[in-house]
Amino acid sequence: MSASARLKYVSLGVLVLQTTTLVLTMRYSRTLHSEGPRYLASSAVVCAEVLKIVACMLLVFKDNSCSLRGLNRVLGEEIINKPLLTLKLAIPSGIYTLQNNLLYVALSNLDAATYQVTYQLKILTTALFSVSMLGKRLGIYQWLSLVILMTGIALVQWPTDAASSSQQKNLTAGSQIAGLLAVLVACFSSGFAGVYFEKILKETKQSVWVRNIQLGLFGLIFGLVGVFVYDGERVQEDGLFQGYNKVTWTVVALQALGGLVIAAVIKYADNILKGFATSISIILSTLISYFWLEDFDPTSVFFLGAVLVIAATFLYGYERKTAAVISSKV
Repeated sequence: MSASARLKYVSLGVLVLQTTTLVLTMRYSRTLHSEGPRYLASSAVVCAEVLKIVACMLLVFKDNSCSLRGLNRVLGEEIINKPLLTLKLAIPSGIYTLQNNLLYVALSNLDAATYQVTYQLKILTTALFSVSMLGKRLGIYQWLSLVILMTGIALVQWPTDAASSSQQKNLTAGSQIAGLLAVLVACFSSGFAGVYFEKILKETKQSVWVRNIQLGLFGLIFGLVGVFVYDGERVQEDGLFQGYNKVTWTVVALQALGGLVIAAVIKYADNILKGFATSISIILSTLISYFWLEDFDPTSVFFLGAVLVIAATFLYGYERKTAAVISSKV
């Protein structure tokens, strides 16, 4: 196995581990009962962006033989002296911010089951944008694997009858349509932003860490805007770091790590494989929730979905192996 192939699968494995740990830790932090106000999710996002920028700067510093002069030269040449290229990364940052707002609208107007199932369409939109923007060619097995994957994840995430009945809301037809449109637009924005970032990374020879610094700077700006738009009054009352504890900082660190891992996955693999890794982490999170947190009761539908996701993962890789074997024989 080549070094690039090893990096690809190692980055995917780390992404699965990071995503699973983040989901469980974040769930625990948001349900933890403590005195005082709960920490603001918007401020945690901002802190994660700051930590990600610092981590990327340290990596660039290491890549330049631990030279401050080299770090300043790279940042100046790639960020300050290339404003147009830097501004291009404002597009995915802005779209990700829009996506988060749309998901908030969706969860305010749709029940959990409808949201969870519909949002899995982002995997298909990522594949479509990969074909149209990056010129990727997907074989019949890969298209079939995407359909199987969406079906499997929908089954895995489909709540039990008891959970569904407890979460029903009296929603008007207008609010349901608004929520559905919000989650659909979020699916397309997620696919477009991810592939757009992948396109920028693979069209340039610069370090992925420099590109992540650029993306993080815009993410920090948009994140600060979100803090004061959504939680401005609460920040004025109790401060930006209200409710923070060790668990909160763990969540922030995992979020920052996630940004770096995803950047590496996009660099060494692609967005579709990232979707598969994220999907597998959802299954792992559900299993750990059952055996450790004991707040989930698996059903036959869950096991069927898990089998479909695993089958889809192998089917997608099988197409790539078959193409490689054929090309080697020609």
